[in-house]
Amino acid sequence: MKTMIKTLPILIGLISSAPALAQTGDAARGEYVLAMAGCVACHTVPKDGAFLAGGRELKTDFGSFFTPNITPDPETGIGNWSDEDFVRALREGKSPDGGRYYPTFPYTSYTRMTRQDMLDLKAYLDSVPAVRNPVPDHDLPFPFGVRASMIGWQLMFFNDDPFVPDPDQSDTWNRGAYIVNGPGHCGECHTPRNILGVVDSDRPLAGNSNGPDGDAVPNITPGPGGIGDWSEDDIVSFLEIGITPDSDFVGGAMTDVVQESTSKLTADDLQAIATYLSSLPPIADAR
Repeated sequence: MKTMIKTLPILIGLISSAPALAQTGDAARGEYVLAMAGCVACHTVPKDGAFLAGGRELKTDFGSFFTPNITPDPETGIGNWSDEDFVRALREGKSPDGGRYYPTFPYTSYTRMTRQDMLDLKAYLDSVPAVRNPVPDHDLPFPFGVRASMIGWQLMFFNDDPFVPDPDQSDTWNRGAYIVNGPGHCGECHTPRNILGVVDSDRPLAGNSNGPDGDAVPNITPGPGGIGDWSEDDIVSFLEIGITPDSDFVGGAMTDVVQESTSKLTADDLQAIATYLSSLPPIADAR
């Protein structure tokens, strides 16, 4: 009996110091995260491209970028990536070999995703058909083609602070803030950028005269030129079916966003986005 009493603290210490059970991903839930994160629109070539096999060209002032294959093909996709490799890519903008990603991959927003959402997404991607599809290298002139330059860019401009709910706001508002600023990465297109490709933190979501493929992207704050005349129901309808308050239909790159992303979100999440956007400070059109 005395021996048991003496050894009990040791056993308790061993149990308490044991590593926590690793988080695992839920593929079914990951399919929903895929929609929130807008992965299909970028990683699938329209019309004839294989699902999530990459190769879609994104033309920018810095050159042409080609989205990667994110199917579980071990040679041309992410089939050899561990969960930690995937989390590091989204949270730190780093590849499994330590290379730095260009911010056309919106890890600058994805870094605010919860680890569980990241793992769920990875679990879903592991479940889709593997497609062998070598993607072209980015076509970038010097010096933008020097990937090592991204080390300095990340040091100077990349903010990897996690999303922190505002205790003074409702759960609905916080959910909307999380989607818009995290997986939804709305600011990546709807916020103007400077000559170094850095989003203007003083004018969030105020529109961008030079968005993807050179197209203008609208102001989605309640400010002049934005969505100040839209009700929350108007915002929900737009995200759900792509129709504006004046009965016009969405066009351009936003067509893919509605079809492949926002139209697949739950009514609660659409309402959360509308609640958050409607609450933002109005900013004059930056386009």
